[in-house]
Amino acid sequence: MAKLLLIGCGKMGGAMLEGWLARGMAPADIVVVEPSAASRPAVAGLTAVETAAEVPATLRPEIVVLAVKPQSMDEVLPGLRRFGADGAVFLSIAAGKTLRYFADRLGADARLVRAMPNTPAAVRRGITVAVPGSGVSDIAQRRCEELLGAVGDVVWVADEALMDPVTALSGSGPAYVFLLAEAMAAAGAKLGLAPEMAMRLARVTVAGSGELLHRSSDSAAQLRVNVTSPGGTTAAALGVLMADDGLQPVFDRALAAASRRSRELAG
Repeated sequence: MAKLLLIGCGKMGGAMLEGWLARGMAPADIVVVEPSAASRPAVAGLTAVETAAEVPATLRPEIVVLAVKPQSMDEVLPGLRRFGADGAVFLSIAAGKTLRYFADRLGADARLVRAMPNTPAAVRRGITVAVPGSGVSDIAQRRCEELLGAVGDVVWVADEALMDPVTALSGSGPAYVFLLAEAMAAAGAKLGLAPEMAMRLARVTVAGSGELLHRSSDSAAQLRVNVTSPGGTTAAALGVLMADDGLQPVFDRALAAASRRSRELAG
């Protein structure tokens, strides 16, 4: 791969950088722009600078990865427009920022890919959904998939409108799982377990169940059936969770609210 320019090396950008290096990308092929000295990587052979103005004038990156916070984009993008003129593809992982938003600031001819990763990327177990803008070649799309795939699975969609429900489901989804662990632990404590023990049981149960779901070829529904004995304790709990007023309608409302908010933030 030709030179890669990473704009922002916080939690997500840093996780992606670690994934690229672990996959064998040469540090010399990567330039990082990161204003925070604490987050700026110190990797032998890798160029890391504070601002885009310090990027070597000779750099002609194949892909510019935009990993800064959405609220910082307006400040960052003007200094990057020149790379689009040189043929770079801009790969954004900023939540809520649309292809139109980037085209307005980087130029109508800029080649753009919008992606939505999630936080398990930090342990290379994330999933990213991406949508290509017009003019992005199959080769460029494959290059972007290689970069995103360093931190987990990658799924492509053709309709950018689907990025709102994607954000609601997988982008925000880790928080729902963490809340599930909190709720399980709280319920266990109310039944008499020590809070620390209840949280340990909930945490390891959720983590282990996720790993089983990851490794198993069975569907989530089948795995649920496998652990449910007729008339047993699990069946008693599922009778509450799967009732008409149980978990599903709560998730329906929650994801609808998140998807709606994603549309609002996109303007």
